[in-house]
Amino acid sequence: MPYTMVIMEPPKRGKTVLVVDDEPDLRELLEVNLNKDGFRVIHASTGEEALELASKETPTIIILDVMLPGLDGFEVCRRLKADTRIKSIPVIMLTAMTEEPDIVAGLELGATDYITKPFSPRVVRAKVKAALRSRQDTNTDDNAIISAHNIVIDPQRHEVFVDNEAVKLTSTEFRVLRFLAMRPGWVFSRYQIVDAVKGEDYAVTERSVDVQVVALRKKLGTSGKLIETVRGVGYRLKEE
Repeated sequence: MPYTMVIMEPPKRGKTVLVVDDEPDLRELLEVNLNKDGFRVIHASTGEEALELASKETPTIIILDVMLPGLDGFEVCRRLKADTRIKSIPVIMLTAMTEEPDIVAGLELGATDYITKPFSPRVVRAKVKAALRSRQDTNTDDNAIISAHNIVIDPQRHEVFVDNEAVKLTSTEFRVLRFLAMRPGWVFSRYQIVDAVKGEDYAVTERSVDVQVVALRKKLGTSGKLIETVRGVGYRLKEE
């Protein structure tokens, strides 16, 4: 039976946010707050400049004001989504217009989300992370079989094999193992693991992640040592 190993690129420092707004103070406010999450921030004050930067820099995500000098945000969004090279970049519309038709117009043009002014920087940060998480989830084949070391994980059948021997895991243990196995070598905090594997059947908390890992190691036998503890950070599956 052929197995494939799926590796997804996790969130990392240095991803780029293009902030498009003609207000310098607002651009600075967004930059300061997005820097806290490790994002590199670039700026544009006009629609034309935004299109040029988007094409040149290929940012990870774009925060786009609707009311811009020259090309407005709606037209910029339309042109972004018409360009096959950059159409997949998530766009969050930033607008002072709270009328439903204006919001719908942005979403129908391909915007991922919108934020109304005045806004809380925390809301912006949360929406940026949510948009990127949604994009990552969309690009993931949830049914792909994962093979790492001597461990094989079949999400469709909800089965795990170690050296071709079936290992019975709880639903939460399965999700934790699958999450780590999808990104061998990458270190994840307990919070990131909770965020990735939480489900209705079990109230996963940062403290309970440790319990899940202990149980996983025990059930995996000698292969349990492949789940490594990184002191002060979290856990990772040893890189092959």
